Amino acid sequence: MTILKDYFFTKKEELKEDLLTLTRAESPTPDKQMVDECGQVLAGLFKQHLGVEPEVFKQDVQGDHLKFKIGKGKKKVLILVHFDTVWDAGRLPIVEKEGKLYGPGVFDMKSGIIQALWAVKGLVEVEGGLEGLEITFLCTSDEEIGSVSSRDLIEETAKMCDVVLVTEAPVHGSGALKTSRNGVGIYELTVKGHSSHAGSHHADGISAVKELAHQIIKLEGMTDYSIGTTVNIGVIEGGTRLNVVPDSARCTIDFRVKTKEEGERMVKAVESLEPLTEGAKIEVEGGLNRPPMERTEATAHLFGLARDAAREIGFELEEAHIGGGSDGNFTAGLGIPTIDGFGCYGDGAHAEHEHIVLDELPKRAALIAYLLKRLAAE
Repeated sequence: MTILKDYFFTKKEELKEDLLTLTRAESPTPDKQMVDECGQVLAGLFKQHLGVEPEVFKQDVQGDHLKFKIGKGKKKVLILVHFDTVWDAGRLPIVEKEGKLYGPGVFDMKSGIIQALWAVKGLVEVEGGLEGLEITFLCTSDEEIGSVSSRDLIEETAKMCDVVLVTEAPVHGSGALKTSRNGVGIYELTVKGHSSHAGSHHADGISAVKELAHQIIKLEGMTDYSIGTTVNIGVIEGGTRLNVVPDSARCTIDFRVKTKEEGERMVKAVESLEPLTEGAKIEVEGGLNRPPMERTEATAHLFGLARDAAREIGFELEEAHIGGGSDGNFTAGLGIPTIDGFGCYGDGAHAEHEHIVLDELPKRAALIAYLLKRLAAE
């Protein structure tokens, strides 16, 4: 096993060069052409290192999704990644300094892709193959906008696998893996009232803004920190002129929940809202964008394997619950053991200081490889 561990640290510069290659292929989610060009670069790396071609899932609006399969063992592992980023082309420079690599998507989550690719490459080159394993890489192109076009593909693929490893970044500060995540509900609430002159005919109006204010207070009151439920009103719009009673208003609603049962309760609560102002009408659109990723006994067992793998490499690994969602929420929602956070340690997702710590690249690649070996041995 020492030979396998040493392999990754001797390949550190090659991992970095591959990461630079993938990062330079910028892939802002709304730009289908750029995302597809990045997908071609990604396919080239898989061809170069593992000798495999992708199954391409064509998309009309978003970038195409890619699936790679390696090995023919009985233990089926899904490695779930996305290669789109939040950054417009040219917005963030690629810079290496003080042992860190800065750049668009380098932390979220192109480093995780490179680590997982090299983890499999290391097993093939050092161990002679993937005995006992069938590994599927599913590389999607729209995670940053809610995985609208990829969700069905993610769930269909996951149903054919035994476990799911997501290579989003680990928890900043601790490097912990994510064994549970909040579910996410996303809605838009629209209010219709009746306009009138704010001075001479104020009483004839039905203020949509006033009704929206009542609804916002009610919604925000659904936050319950004791059970981990939060509600956030993120955007508010309403009215047309200072002296006109507003006949329309809207707001966006983001709620987070820890359990499936609480998610169902919150969906019912939001979708059954009724107007509190006579004559006003409300409309609610949206749904549970991502189900909660709950920690189960199977998840705990999977984390135990990862923790033991980390100890064999020489470091302690922690687990954590976080509030944000990922594509792992979909697979965990199907009851498939899922752990997130196998990406590279760093900081700054969606921020101008987005970066990874370069020394962590080989270590986290080794973690994935050692975990895969343990899964094969089960």
